[in-house]
Amino acid sequence: MDKTERLAHYAVIALAVIALVAAMSLGEAILAPLTLALVAGVVLSPLSDFWENRGYSPVWGALLGLAATLLVAGTLVLTFQPVVARLVVQVPKVWSDMQEVVHSLRGLMRGLSAVSEGVADAITPEAHAATATAEESVAMPSVADALMAAPAILSQILIFAGSLFFFLLTRSEIYGWVARHLSSACGRVELAQRLRRAERHVSRYFLTITLINAGLGAITATVLQLLGLPNAMIWGVVVFMVNFVVYLGPAVLMTVLLFVGVAEFDGLVALAPAAAFLMLNTLEGQFVTPALVGRHMAINPLLVFLALIFGLWLWGPIGGIVAIPLLLWVLVLNDAIRAPGNQGAAPPAESR
Repeated sequence: MDKTERLAHYAVIALAVIALVAAMSLGEAILAPLTLALVAGVVLSPLSDFWENRGYSPVWGALLGLAATLLVAGTLVLTFQPVVARLVVQVPKVWSDMQEVVHSLRGLMRGLSAVSEGVADAITPEAHAATATAEESVAMPSVADALMAAPAILSQILIFAGSLFFFLLTRSEIYGWVARHLSSACGRVELAQRLRRAERHVSRYFLTITLINAGLGAITATVLQLLGLPNAMIWGVVVFMVNFVVYLGPAVLMTVLLFVGVAEFDGLVALAPAAAFLMLNTLEGQFVTPALVGRHMAINPLLVFLALIFGLWLWGPIGGIVAIPLLLWVLVLNDAIRAPGNQGAAPPAESR
């Protein structure tokens, strides 16, 4: 193959990748809940194996996994609702407190130079107009908005539930079909073993991270309760959820906690909730997660970050949730990460 043919080959591959990404973006309404269901099915696979190994029909394992997933999802939705409602109610107070801070800073600037005083006077009307507009524009979605969004949300829930149930029910047949059609006769057993190994890695990783996030949420809720923050237990649940979206989730939550601190407290105490979460999250990311996840599960941080950004850009929050499990699944499938008992060196960088 000469240079021209090689470039043409690479160009075709690049066009195919672009077309695939475009198709994934256009099919978000179907592909996002479908992919989330497949990832959830892989995570819940030990539960199905547990029932099957005891002689029960795979239907029972699939039903139990589906029921547990929907129960957890419903509980989280009900838990988040009062947090969102409280934040919306507190918006005017936050704007008012921020205005006081801005006026204080302007006073200091006036004392420093006449130029700063002119700048402050110039921007004061715009600041008041922005504040008034923000206070007037805050409104909860109407009943009509909810009714318009209901069919789309319901269809995605049905896609997720159906895909999860049938994947748990038939995943052994799916792995067998993939092994038969994507490898030669001599490589079918090896491919089936890789699929199972990737499934175990993703499930073990997700279970470990879930336990770590639960502990972080409980400790954060206790600290916020000691600080006197209302709904501290609910904020613990929020910490548990957002920490699955590594890097960006904690960063967004720290900003929200800063917002909440300004709404609930005065003075420097307003910084305490965000500062407490920053300290706890740093300890978790630097010491707890590397110790419990282990180096055999290590992933290059750049790959983690790029996968997360791509998932969020492509499918929003769902993409952020499935990005890391899918990345780990692909790496294990390609033997970039091996089980502790297998030969091969693991990458040195930690994923968290």
